[in-house]
Amino acid sequence: MGFSGFGKIIPSFVSHLVSLLCPPVRRASANVVSIVAKYAVPAGEWPDLLPFLFQCIQSAQEDHREVALILFSSLTETIGNTFQPHFADLQALLLKCLQDETSNRVRVAALKAVGSFLEFTQDGAEVVKFREFIPSILNVSRQCLTSGEEDVAVIAFEIFDELIESPAPLLGESVKSIVQFSLEVCSSQNLESNTRHQAIQIISWLAKYKSNSLKKHKLVAPILQVMCPLLAESANGDEDDDLAPDRAAAEVIDTMALNLPKHVFPPVFEFACLSSQNANPKYREASATVLGVISEGCLDLMKNKLEPILHIVLGALRDPEQMVRGAASFALGQFAEHLQPEIVSHYESVLPHILNALEDTSDDVQEKSYYALAAFCENMGEEILPFLDPLMGKLLAALQNSPRNLQETCMSAIGSVAAAAEQAFVPYAERVLELMKNFMVLTNDEDLRSRARATELVGMVAMSVGRMKMEPVLRPFIEAAISGFVLEFSELREYTHGFFSNVAEILDDGFTQYLPHVVPLAFSSCNLDDGSAVDIDESDDENINGFGGVSSDDEAHDEPRVRNISIRTGVLDEKAAATQALGLFALHTKGSYAPYLEESLKILVRHAKYFHEDVRLQAIIALKHMLTAAEAVFRGHNEGPAKAKEIIDTVMNIYIKTMKEDDDKEVVAQACMSAAEIIKDFGYMAVEPYMPQLVDATLVLLREESACQQQESDSDIDDNDTEHDEVLMDAVSDLLPAFAKAMGPHFAPTFATLFNPLMKFAKSSRPPQDRTMVVACLAEVAQDMGAPIAGYVDSLMPLVLKELASSEATNRRNAAFCVGELCKNGGESSLRYYGDILRGLYPLFGESEPDDAVRDNAAGAVARMIMVHPEAIPLNQVLPVFLKVLPLKEDREESIAVFTCICNLVVASNSQILALVPDLVNLFAQVAASPVETSEVKAQVGRAFSHLISLYGHQMQPLLSNLSPVHANALAAFAPKS
Repeated sequence: MGFSGFGKIIPSFVSHLVSLLCPPVRRASANVVSIVAKYAVPAGEWPDLLPFLFQCIQSAQEDHREVALILFSSLTETIGNTFQPHFADLQALLLKCLQDETSNRVRVAALKAVGSFLEFTQDGAEVVKFREFIPSILNVSRQCLTSGEEDVAVIAFEIFDELIESPAPLLGESVKSIVQFSLEVCSSQNLESNTRHQAIQIISWLAKYKSNSLKKHKLVAPILQVMCPLLAESANGDEDDDLAPDRAAAEVIDTMALNLPKHVFPPVFEFACLSSQNANPKYREASATVLGVISEGCLDLMKNKLEPILHIVLGALRDPEQMVRGAASFALGQFAEHLQPEIVSHYESVLPHILNALEDTSDDVQEKSYYALAAFCENMGEEILPFLDPLMGKLLAALQNSPRNLQETCMSAIGSVAAAAEQAFVPYAERVLELMKNFMVLTNDEDLRSRARATELVGMVAMSVGRMKMEPVLRPFIEAAISGFVLEFSELREYTHGFFSNVAEILDDGFTQYLPHVVPLAFSSCNLDDGSAVDIDESDDENINGFGGVSSDDEAHDEPRVRNISIRTGVLDEKAAATQALGLFALHTKGSYAPYLEESLKILVRHAKYFHEDVRLQAIIALKHMLTAAEAVFRGHNEGPAKAKEIIDTVMNIYIKTMKEDDDKEVVAQACMSAAEIIKDFGYMAVEPYMPQLVDATLVLLREESACQQQESDSDIDDNDTEHDEVLMDAVSDLLPAFAKAMGPHFAPTFATLFNPLMKFAKSSRPPQDRTMVVACLAEVAQDMGAPIAGYVDSLMPLVLKELASSEATNRRNAAFCVGELCKNGGESSLRYYGDILRGLYPLFGESEPDDAVRDNAAGAVARMIMVHPEAIPLNQVLPVFLKVLPLKEDREESIAVFTCICNLVVASNSQILALVPDLVNLFAQVAASPVETSEVKAQVGRAFSHLISLYGHQMQPLLSNLSPVHANALAAFAPKS
């Protein structure tokens, strides 16, 4: 009968649908209409369909309204475009049906129809109109939950998900009611785990994409009041691990900590303090877990409260319940990873606890403790030496008598110990290497991860003990590593590239002999098919911390969100490791890398645009190393300069493009640092052609307008709440001193364009780290640009004087350095501030200043002031205070300024300094005997001491006889020979 004939029977077909009481049959019949409509409506053969449905949806009959909504839901999938012109009318009708007071069935059908429409609608302006639906959607969902229709209620979460993902500023005030409803649902233990999980997921996505909305509407604390106790909820035995409320809640808390650390830490810390004393072990477990979970996001706040935090976690490590001890060892591992370097200063209390936990009766606690040990030792230095023997005793025993998974974690720990102990590891190296030989020949699939760890460990031991000890025994390990490549295990190949990188680093040019064997392996990993790097799977079976869903990897925070796709796979890590290896091979073998240079550059240019930031990051680093090798390769060649110019052209253009267009802050920061290194290593002339674009890219970053600095759309960013962007902005601000060092006074016109955008970070509303970043940057610019800084003194001095009184030691230190450089190069402009500067510096010389580096920089500032304008300084008052804090204790870069100043005064026979000869002799003796002062500084001291001898001759003898033999002998070396 054709489509037009079907159109005539639509009223009776609807009546038939109405008579069908069975919902699945109704749905199937609606799908039939939908499929017919897919072909009939575009062909213009069913003009009556939409008018008839609009009529039905307004019918007095409940069944008609319900069926019309079911049909609308179904038709959206096939002929959604046809509804476009009628969108406004349809939205009004849907809202009316959502608010239908007479029929629950109509409200439910309307909810489903709204879900279908939102999935179909791409237009931001049309999506925004659904904002007013939110109260009605919440009402319908609440009614569905009351009547047990959870499957319908979760449609609300699917709708909210669409709204949250939309780039339009959608949620406004309604974010409060969405959060309230989601919290009600995830708190209800009588609901299905899937329903609760969907509710938690909404809060997780809000935290990720609309964190400023949560902050603005003061929702952070209410969310945490629900999420923290969820960590203590027992999972049902048969429950899917991914849906467990404690796991999902941990993800939410982690995301919130990363995005809103200042707001998250206080309530979480309060929860941890209270729960650590709870009689219920699940709460004690949650107390330790939550501190581990927030340690990446809240690192700065936690570093300031390490004592009480460690008190909680080390207490939990002694808990009678295994689950609590497991959570504590997880937390310690997270602290060791994220709270560096401050955590290491607590080694005396932490390491003995970890050593005890290694012998725990629970395998789970043991494994997490080995992980904590590995992470903790990674940043230790000589502090590890007293623990070396007991540590290695336990680790070597465990390595021989444990199951495979524990052996792997054990190898990580030994690697960290070796890195910390350096040469002190030599006595253990032979035994460890002997054991590793056994692992590096394993070929069974289940043993290959252990083989990978062993390969990594041999590289770390090599780095610790050095070339002399390692070179004679290396060859069998290199052969074993190469033979592992045929075993088709991505993680083994990844760790093997890391091993070769380490070996290249210790052998330097001695690695050249291995290049023909290892470079092709790195090329093959770099050229792996990209398709194999995307894995449609969210499971993460190697979550080393053992607390599911809590990941320290950045991919958990990547944007935009791609649901159900995890791109953290072995192939991706393998590519990143191979890319890094190419760079290190080039850096260490330099001219010998010539045969591989061209192919390596092709790969790196490609990888600089790779879809995942880990690979891009390694490419950006490696490009700089290729430049170093290229310079050695082309040195002395006829066409060398042209070839080198071609490569620097490629590299600089990639860096400039990355700075503006890459969306990952770490990659952009690395491009900035590498550009600064190129300026330093190759000089201004090499980068002169790129300066306009480089300055422009720097300007874009200072204005916070680059791709990686784009904020979420619907937030009112509050300047008072800005976090210091340590990763990115510290690297950006390092570019200005690099320009100044290369260009000297010629930097002045460029600096004029960068000055105001930089000063935005110095406002009083910005965090202290922003302000000190600016001050440190200006100090270095003043140092190298010289006289042109005088034009900025009046703008800068109020900021720098204020920073001298900061509560942060770093800020005081940088301000003291800066004020000295402004006085040194600021000419007459600085002179009128001398009184204010001396008043600002004076407290930094006293007992109330706890930081040696601050005091050293204050001494450097005074020295520069005296050298430039001695007449403007009351030397009789200043010199005794100045000399009292010498010699310098920490920042010896200031020594040359300090002792040049003193030497100049002595040689000029300044009466004020000659009144202090006993102090000077004592000071000079300490400097002469010091193992850390430079020969340049000692030469200045020798010059001044010789002048004193020429002035006072034998009168000096009593002063010299008061010195210790060591000091007297050191000083005697400078005395003029009679």
